[in-house]
Amino acid sequence: MSTIESVLNETRIFPPSDEFSSQANVSSFQAYQALCAEAEQDYQHFWAKRAKERILWHKPFTQILDDRNAPFYKWFADGELNVSYNCLDRHLATQADKVAIIFESDDGEVIRSTYRDLHQRVCQLANALKARNIKKGDRVVIYMPMRIEAVVAMQACARIGAIHSVVFGGFSAKSLHERIHDAGAVAIITADEQVRGGKHHPLKATVDEAMRMSDTTSVQSIVVYQRTGGEIPFNPPRDVWWHEITQNAGSECEPEWVDAEHPLFTLYTSGSTGKPKGVQHSSAGYLLGAIVSMQWIFDYKPTDIFWCTADVGWITGHSYVTYGPLAMGATQVIFEGIPTYPHAGRFWEIIQKHQVTTFYTAPTAIRSLIKLGGDLPAQYDLSSLRLLGSVGEPINPEAWMWFYEKVGRSRCPIVDTWWQTETGCHMIAPTPGAVALKPGSCTFPLPGIFAAIVDEAGHEVENGKGGFLVIKKPFPSQIRTLWGDPERFKKAYFPEDTGHGKYYLAGDSAYRDKDGYFWIMGRIDDVLNVSGHRLGTMEIESALVAHPLVAEAAVVGKPHEIKGEAVIAFVVLKGKYPHGEEVARITDTLRDWVAKEIGPIAKPDEIRFGENLPKTRSGKIMRRLLRTLAKGEEITQDISTLENPAILEQLKYPSK
Repeated sequence: MSTIESVLNETRIFPPSDEFSSQANVSSFQAYQALCAEAEQDYQHFWAKRAKERILWHKPFTQILDDRNAPFYKWFADGELNVSYNCLDRHLATQADKVAIIFESDDGEVIRSTYRDLHQRVCQLANALKARNIKKGDRVVIYMPMRIEAVVAMQACARIGAIHSVVFGGFSAKSLHERIHDAGAVAIITADEQVRGGKHHPLKATVDEAMRMSDTTSVQSIVVYQRTGGEIPFNPPRDVWWHEITQNAGSECEPEWVDAEHPLFTLYTSGSTGKPKGVQHSSAGYLLGAIVSMQWIFDYKPTDIFWCTADVGWITGHSYVTYGPLAMGATQVIFEGIPTYPHAGRFWEIIQKHQVTTFYTAPTAIRSLIKLGGDLPAQYDLSSLRLLGSVGEPINPEAWMWFYEKVGRSRCPIVDTWWQTETGCHMIAPTPGAVALKPGSCTFPLPGIFAAIVDEAGHEVENGKGGFLVIKKPFPSQIRTLWGDPERFKKAYFPEDTGHGKYYLAGDSAYRDKDGYFWIMGRIDDVLNVSGHRLGTMEIESALVAHPLVAEAAVVGKPHEIKGEAVIAFVVLKGKYPHGEEVARITDTLRDWVAKEIGPIAKPDEIRFGENLPKTRSGKIMRRLLRTLAKGEEITQDISTLENPAILEQLKYPSK
């Protein structure tokens, strides 16, 4: 693949209104170009200037970029700061009584927490954690419902210099165990249960199941927030109640001042090998990325009511719930529930009730909302909205148009944001007061981000041709390493054969159109994007093969109108090829198995059984053929290297 051909032809274009541009933080394309030119002239000082302006330093930095041990870059390394101090304490003198979080629970209860309240709660938990001998550099796994307490837990860790690792509350005990073990966590912060869509889901019981999966564990403390009061296993002195340990903890906690490169968190993301990757982010560089993207892309104003619908278990919830909005002193909405409960208009009702101005969600949610009731937004007053955002995967143009017309009433720009767990913040996205929008395009890189599209040899390709998306120069918010695996980090993100190891390889394919707009075309590896969540095919395959019935499995994705990609599994059983009712029974068994092993999000949408899988003579499974079969397309690729071409006919149709 020297280049990839693009088949999308989108010609609609939507310039920003004069009204929006006149008050925007970046108010014209010329202003955007001026920022880019400043970065082009000296990108190190460009970032240093913003780090000095935007971050409160305990000890100012004198070094900017240290690239002596590339690609293990360091930014502002001799400076000292505390991220929690930058999110909370900085606002106490000027706006302590401003509402930081408007929380709406699954059942509709609303709780407002001011910056003063939030600071006090974070300090109390931080003191309680210190009393449990949790200290700077220790790893703490957070497995929580989407509530204010999840943000408090993350901020409390940041306050004492502990490194948090948040695990999405939908992951299984096995996935949780892998992450606890890899991080070497000394503590877990969880809840008795979580509530979504009127249903209670166990968290503490899942933590206990994860703990039983290994004889040896580094975990000394499990802090349990009482969400429902449901009956749970409780094992003191290891297990302690959040409300009990914070009750008499002091409401002031001196922040732990850490150097700029101190790890703020690790966040595990699926890789194309079985083992999840612990993406490690720094303190200062990551925080700077969250701040400037709030300013440039979300065009943040002090009067905004900001709502990012992402769970804190994903990077979007880190950057645009826990850190970015609080560092800016914003008021934001946090919602515990799901968009369909108790009715399909819940999202629109929340926007109307809380006068949300900025609404940031995923294409998966947008497609679901269209299906639930494309005309529902018209039944609500959404006039408070001024900006819409999309995250998690490329948004298809027709969903973009519905979002623009039905939700934004054709007056709110849409910031279609491309970025990754590994980049920490937006990389390519429109500055909404400056850039004319094209449905489905993430438009242009942020100032200071040097994105390009290259072929396999690292040479830039011409506009209109697809290739590998890379970032050519280091940037402050980028991944520092993979936790405990620096060699895998280099191999995954700075491979020698693409840009000679100097460029950050995003793992996505993309192209630029004649106007220079970027369009993301999809993954170049075997990572699936299901409902905005990246899932490694190898993890799902490993789970399937772990079942006693299964001999072999291969997993691919196929386009899905709601989820982005559907998970299609091709399975070879140890016994005979199944027929009739046996197919449905084994399919259900294996889907439930995957849900238990990894989580419901990874359940195959379809399982096809075969007596074998299409393999080369060397034994390599030809997944590109499986992808073609999954989509129901005719195979036009060369199959001369196949050892068993007859198997393709058997796998062409779903098993019956």
